[in-house]
Amino acid sequence: MADRLDVAVCVIGGGPVGGTLACRLAASGIRTAVVDRAPLPPMEHPAFDGRAYAVAAGSRRLLEQAGLWELLDAAACPILDIRVSDGQLGRPASRLFLHFDHREAGDDAGPFGFMVEARALRVALNAHVAALPALSIFAPAEAAVERTDAGATVHVAGGPEIACRLVVAAEGRNSPLRQAAGIPITRLPYTQTGIVTAVAHERPHHNVALEHFLPAGPFAQLPMAPSPDAEAGGAPNLSAIVWTERTEVARRMLARDDADFASAIRRRLRDHLGWVRPVGRRWTYPLSAMHAHRYADTRLALVGDAAHGIHPIAGQGLNLGFRDVIALAELLIEAHASGGDVGAPALLARYQRSRRPDNLLMLAATDGLDRLFSNDSRLLRLVRDVGIAAVRRAPPLKRAFMRQAMGLGVVQRDGG
Repeated sequence: MADRLDVAVCVIGGGPVGGTLACRLAASGIRTAVVDRAPLPPMEHPAFDGRAYAVAAGSRRLLEQAGLWELLDAAACPILDIRVSDGQLGRPASRLFLHFDHREAGDDAGPFGFMVEARALRVALNAHVAALPALSIFAPAEAAVERTDAGATVHVAGGPEIACRLVVAAEGRNSPLRQAAGIPITRLPYTQTGIVTAVAHERPHHNVALEHFLPAGPFAQLPMAPSPDAEAGGAPNLSAIVWTERTEVARRMLARDDADFASAIRRRLRDHLGWVRPVGRRWTYPLSAMHAHRYADTRLALVGDAAHGIHPIAGQGLNLGFRDVIALAELLIEAHASGGDVGAPALLARYQRSRRPDNLLMLAATDGLDRLFSNDSRLLRLVRDVGIAAVRRAPPLKRAFMRQAMGLGVVQRDGG
């Protein structure tokens, strides 16, 4: 029938996580469909807008397998070093700090990760999904999903009826599919707002990222590749800013003009990059953590923000979603190759067992780091100094932290 489409997997949500999963599966010959409520070309934001993703080393391998990295390589800026410091606004940083050099993580490590403009990833996804013969995309489109033990049907408004073995929820933190399945979640609210923007600056960043912990929350500067259009004449020295601030203070910061906003950034960044000038837009996000009690239901798997959300303190949110994709795609490709059922309960149980420990560990770690560092307690400052000193003196522990952040020391499959 012309109005019926048979696929193995239907992904609801074509964002970075859902789109990458669809590309990975289709590149392996698995018939896949994607349905997204938003039209794809307008999602590209052709003008520079200041948003960027931190793509860990392990996530790069996924993007290569999905056929996306070759479309991103020129726009990706490697992160070679990370400096972590603690301090108070208006005072010198603590003399104790951590410096992570990618060469200390092991011969197989390479850079810690790469900063990629959000628009570059969107453009790459849009180009690639249209080029994969095994992938069908419907956007903008609304979908109604029916799931039974025997299979699932996705009714696309104004489009075909999609019959599939598995539906993947990749629609974000407010996932309608998760809610319809009755999967409960636990939320951890924060009285903080995330400010995301970019700055052009006087001196080169030398591929070094900075994470400076302040009582209101962490302030991060992340190196980006030169941009021809971030400002008139281009920006040869460019960095992303991810700034966690108390919500009331964040509102006041956003109301400042560019000169005052730049002054506030430089006060936190200090002088190692020289003058700074805001470029692109200023984006704000209310911060919270969230975790779904289950990652699966009948013919349904949750990935990315539909399953979990964490504090941006370590820049790992997107990478956790990519780790979900790595684990789920591996199981689906294996099942498809052997003629198995890609939506079988046992497969989905294996997926959940493989991902929940890693995601819960990262949620606990980021929540604990925020509570430890986002305060001005004298006792906790002492605890922080002791912890930083301990990591500096324990190279194996330091190396383990680095490999975890790079996505190289993670068990991605469940052994039983």
